[in-house]
Amino acid sequence: MAQTATPGRPGRIIGEAGQRQVQLPLGKAFQIALKSIMVRFWRSMITAAGVLLGIAFLASTLAQSTITANTELPYAVNVALEQAQRQEAQARQIWLVTISLIVCTVGIANSMLMSVTERFKEIGTMKCLGALDGFIVKLFLLEAGV
Repeated sequence: MAQTATPGRPGRIIGEAGQRQVQLPLGKAFQIALKSIMVRFWRSMITAAGVLLGIAFLASTLAQSTITANTELPYAVNVALEQAQRQEAQARQIWLVTISLIVCTVGIANSMLMSVTERFKEIGTMKCLGALDGFIVKLFLLEAGV
């Protein structure tokens, strides 16, 4: 496999003589992802706000369950009533945590699907210019992570 560097251009050419492909470095993918985020700033802000609200909801649910677990019921009729209330609180907490994680996951997936839908022409252009599938996937994953 021949590897040659092109002077003045980022990346390297890999492959045999008849099948050459350009492989761009991860830093260049990060620059492209950052530029895309700057262009689509408000959509990125809405997605980030949704994720932050989901995390805040999860944190408040966990804090509430900790307070409830450490609070003793002074007027409990018996131990069975107290145990039933704790089981109910634990079941409610599990449902709330599950729902908040689903909402965060759907929000991130929705944002990425919107990004791919808006940029299908750009993806096609990159593919025509020789971008590898892995590079395009890295680009979108970096955009989702930032």
